[in-house]
Formats: sequence, C-alpha cells, structure tokens
Amino acid sequence: MPSDTARDFQMGARRFGRVNWLGLGALANREVQRFLVVWTQTLAAPLVTAGLFLAVFSLAIGPARGEVLGVPFIVFLAPGILMMTVIQNSFANTSSSIVISKVQGNIVDTLMPPLSPMELLLGYLAGGVARGLMVGAVIALSLWLLLGQPIENPLWLLLFLSLGAAFLGVLGIAAGIISNKFDQIAAITNFIVVPLSFLSGTFYSISTLPPTLETLSRFNPVFYLIDGARYGMIGASDASPVLGVVVVAGATTAVGALCWYWLRTGYRLKP
Repeated sequence: MPSDTARDFQMGARRFGRVNWLGLGALANREVQRFLVVWTQTLAAPLVTAGLFLAVFSLAIGPARGEVLGVPFIVFLAPGILMMTVIQNSFANTSSSIVISKVQGNIVDTLMPPLSPMELLLGYLAGGVARGLMVGAVIALSLWLLLGQPIENPLWLLLFLSLGAAFLGVLGIAAGIISNKFDQIAAITNFIVVPLSFLSGTFYSISTLPPTLETLSRFNPVFYLIDGARYGMIGASDASPVLGVVVVAGATTAVGALCWYWLRTGYRLKP
C-alpha cells in the first residue's frame, strides 16, 4: 500500500488533471498478460474456430449460393467471421477478468490503488482491445493468404475492428460488474452477445430480409460493425460506413459512461 505522502501527492496531482500513468499502465499490462499467458486458448483457438466456420459454410452452401454484393459467398462471409471473432474475444477478456476477481475475492486489490474510475475503465478496456485486435490481425492475415482477396480499405477495416473491440470491451466490463458468478456471465454471453453477433448480417446481407426485420437489424450496433468490416475488406456494404462509425462510437460512449459511473460508485463491486 502506498505511503500517506505518495497518496497525497497522487491525489493532489489528480486535482490538477494529472493521470496516474504508472497505475494505468500496470493494470493494462496485467490485463494483456492474462491472455498472453494462455495464448493457445485466447489467440490460437479463435483462429481454428474461424477456419471451421469458413470450411463448413464453404462446403455446405458456398458454391450453390453464388455471389453476394458482387463477390463469392465465402469472400462475403469472411469479414463477418472476422468481426464476430474479434468482438467475442474482446467481451470475454474484460468480463472474465472482473468476474474471476470477484469469485476469487481479490477485486479489492484492483479497487484499492489510487486509480480513478476512468483509469480503471481504460485499464480493463486495454486488455480487451488488445486481445480483440491481436485475434483480428491473425485471422485477417490467414484470410488474405487463404482466399487471396485483397483488403480494399485497410484503414476502414482497422477502424471498425478497433471500434468493435472497444464496444464489446466496455459491454464486457458492464457484464462483469453486474455478474457475481460464472453462470451469470455465461447467460449474458449466450442470450445477448451471441444473438447480437449472429443476427447482424454475419452470414447474410440484410437487404434479403423482409422490410420489418431489415429495419430491426439497423438498430443493432453489431450490424454496423459487421457491415463496416465488410466494407473494409471487399469495398461493399449494406449501410454507409460513416453512419456505422457514428452509431458504434455513440453506443460505446453510452455503455462506457455507464461503466464509469458503476466504477465510481462501486456498484456490485464493493462488499
């Protein structure tokens, strides 16, 4: 525990807008090391899962489906698989970190250091974003080598992958805060995260849906992530990528603000 002098210095510095970079960096490094230690589960396994998805769909309906948005179905499918894997891993990293700390009873070790709610939020989020982008980089490289499809708009792809990792990262923090055991976080994953991923145009173009379902799909922020990744990879999409950035950035800010408030008040964190 820091001395009274050190604590007074840090709190005094914070009053003048200073950031506890040492503490923030330590928390972010801890969150990154958590998934790097078990990289076979956190980085290699998602690559295998993405490959299985592509293989199954390609063998089952790929040739019969023809082209979608002007490209072969398997090429159309690849960006959706990429984004789905990124967001699921980002969510899993932040949510599991908080829930594990709660179950093991050491969440207090994170709350006691002189870290502001925003620093706690960014520290946890750093791990989720890092894991999501690492998984995304590995899968994107594999898809490029496997399919031979050039990335049409790499900056747009990177932007949407980053937004996707950030959005599901803060959503994972929120889920971790409100969950006290693993079956609760599993319920959130199974009944919220997975349906949002699958019903967002990952395996189809929403233009083929009935008008009512197409309209409902446009209220799903994950749709804009999938659609934006598709625009980045193949240069075609169902919605404007600019609109997608606005929607996802707004959703990320809203959920992040809620997480900041819960961290500030200690909601479901402090005994």
